[in-house]
Amino acid sequence: MRYVATVLGGLFLALGLIFFVGGISLALLGGTHYYWIAGALLGLSGGLILCRSKWGVYIYGGLYVGTVIWALAEVGLAFWPLVPRVVAPTVLAIILLLLKGILCNPPRQVLRRATMTMAVLLTGSLIAVGAASFYPKGATFADAPDHGNAEGNLAAGNSNAGQKFAPFNQINVQNVSRLEVAWTMRSGDVVAGSASDQNTPLQIGDTLYTCSPNNIVHAVDVDSGKILWRYDPRVRSLLWQRCRGLGHHISAVTQGRNLPPDVCSNRIILSTIDARLIQIDANTGRPCPTFGTGGTVDLKQGMGEIKPEYYRVTSAPTVAAGVIIVGGMILDNLEVGEPSGVVRAFDVETGRLRWAWDIGPALDAPSRLQGDRYARGTPNVWGAPSVDEKLGLVYLPTGNPTPDHWGAARTPQSEKYGSALVAVDLKSGKTRWVFQITHHDLWDYDVGSQPILYDLPNGRGGVTPVVVQLNKRGEIFMLDRRTGIPVSRVEERPVPQGGMPGEPLARTQPFSVDMPSLGTETLREKDMWGMTPLDLLWCRIEFKKLRYEGPMTPPNLNPSLIFPGVFGGMNWGGGSIDPRSGYLIVNDIRLAHKIVILPRTEVDRPDAMQLAAKRYGGDPETVGHGGLQPQKGAPYGAYFTTFASPLGVPCIAPPYGELTAIDLKTRRIVWRVPLGTTRDIGPLRREAGGGFPIGLPAPSGPMSTAGGLTFFSGTQDFYLRAFETATGREVWKARLPVGSDATPMTYISPRTGRQYVIVKAGGSRESPRKGDFTIAFALPQHQFREK
Repeated sequence: MRYVATVLGGLFLALGLIFFVGGISLALLGGTHYYWIAGALLGLSGGLILCRSKWGVYIYGGLYVGTVIWALAEVGLAFWPLVPRVVAPTVLAIILLLLKGILCNPPRQVLRRATMTMAVLLTGSLIAVGAASFYPKGATFADAPDHGNAEGNLAAGNSNAGQKFAPFNQINVQNVSRLEVAWTMRSGDVVAGSASDQNTPLQIGDTLYTCSPNNIVHAVDVDSGKILWRYDPRVRSLLWQRCRGLGHHISAVTQGRNLPPDVCSNRIILSTIDARLIQIDANTGRPCPTFGTGGTVDLKQGMGEIKPEYYRVTSAPTVAAGVIIVGGMILDNLEVGEPSGVVRAFDVETGRLRWAWDIGPALDAPSRLQGDRYARGTPNVWGAPSVDEKLGLVYLPTGNPTPDHWGAARTPQSEKYGSALVAVDLKSGKTRWVFQITHHDLWDYDVGSQPILYDLPNGRGGVTPVVVQLNKRGEIFMLDRRTGIPVSRVEERPVPQGGMPGEPLARTQPFSVDMPSLGTETLREKDMWGMTPLDLLWCRIEFKKLRYEGPMTPPNLNPSLIFPGVFGGMNWGGGSIDPRSGYLIVNDIRLAHKIVILPRTEVDRPDAMQLAAKRYGGDPETVGHGGLQPQKGAPYGAYFTTFASPLGVPCIAPPYGELTAIDLKTRRIVWRVPLGTTRDIGPLRREAGGGFPIGLPAPSGPMSTAGGLTFFSGTQDFYLRAFETATGREVWKARLPVGSDATPMTYISPRTGRQYVIVKAGGSRESPRKGDFTIAFALPQHQFREK
């Protein structure tokens, strides 16, 4: 059996060499000394095992005990951080105990029994760890208070308030486990790659309107899923296929315009990825001829030169007070002076331009008329606005001026309005107030979440009208929506300095100190993670190489770390508010990114992408959020990539996404749970099959109901889930044919009185498995009362 000693001793020697060399590198970078010491002892143990000396076993035993003590000292009893530190060493310890009699002289009877007992105990501990890994870690649940029944009109206008709350309780905590598939509709629009079906359908009467990634609209019967009509605007985009929502308008002026009374009295409004605004008859699917030109308004008018893929609309058109409000997304970091970030309001009947919010000419952002050329390179609004018609205000969440990672040439207007929440007059487009979320943003911290309007009880029998603004920084700001003055205390705090020469960094940034911050902790070396001790060591070395002084560390010529990363924090999905409890429900993303600023000479090389990927890691074929950022016209470009191990696993410890409830009255976290499992996504973007509930990043949002439920479908495993809003406990989930990147919705059929929960399932962004499904869930037919 000498070959057993040879194989095991050789393995220990090889692992010891890796740990010793890597550990020396880590120690020289200022990191822990554990790894080189462990490598030396592991190598020594391997050499002695090759010689069949019992001391090889004893030395490893001492190393194992020391490893457990070191791991507990670093991360305590935190489950997932402990796994890569102790599981593999435990496996090796069990092997040594079982083979001790072969590796060296057989022990005496008493020692043999003790050895086997230790092996059994360690094996039992591994089995216990394996079983425990299928239960959520770090979850905090709440008791279930009784909030009573919701009023029937509680959600009136909530589509424009961003609350994502439905006042229906036919489906509730007690019966949600009996939900079943009522019908399934397939659009035929199956996309691939990074394309994504992020649509939340729109229900009007007995018809459900859906929009697929290539902007194809389907009208569907709400009770059967039967397709009533289909409209294809024939869009084409190489980089972006999305449709997040539609708008709706009931017209009162079709009569007397040479049209039959019922033509286009009920209108669906579509904003396309090739920059068109289209109205179609909700009854027939035909374009409305009195809107724009033949039913279409060209959103490229007044924008000047627009290169392919540089400008598109990425959110549902917002309809309020007789206008359609439309922003747009400007493709990040391609060059200086990209198309304008102008926000425009068009007459909902005719398509005529009513006002434009264009910050280029002057600080007061005056209205401009059609035909003018809008200022280029200004902050854009790619997320969904919200509207308070009573106050006459539109709330615009703004992004960055281009480019994101070089700001020395930004105008005073862009510095004021970039990465901010801006309130503008609903009738004129004039700026009323502005609250900046990130000063001089160099981290791509766009404000992409829809502002949430809520009437906060003031403790004196009245309410304060507030707007809650989520953002990629993980901060939650609550402002008086009349004035923009914080209702929850905000402090300007010093942030790291040391950016590029000539870059006018902000010395402070606003922090919402009385509201919880989600995923904003300052990372340390011990916060690094891997699936094994080897990639854990790799991530620790990479972390120590990066410049990182906490949140808002400015990018420069040395690679640095952005955390929260460029996805957030909180992304476009926003949050929901249950008005009965005053709970804000929000999902956040916890990923870090590496970024480095590159001189123009390096960026302009033909092989710049491949060279940067080789030097700094990442995928040279990355398109969109990552890879080379040319920033043409600026003296520097940039390169960024997800901070992940060679296995494609994030270098920070789970969770990577959580669902959290915050009581807006007390401003405290009520509960939090990891969101999603590894069942359908794992290392190297392969299906893992394990189903470990580590919590995964999800940019879409939650939807809450008066039934005491919060639905979520945007995880990277293929499930629609229901959580009890009061406690955070998962009370139901349904397997989907593919993943979903969308926010679910619910409605009650006006024909049958049956409540449905709808989810679009087109495939998770990181999964190769795609689909074209719209799926309706409902209680069995005999368990609800027909109207």
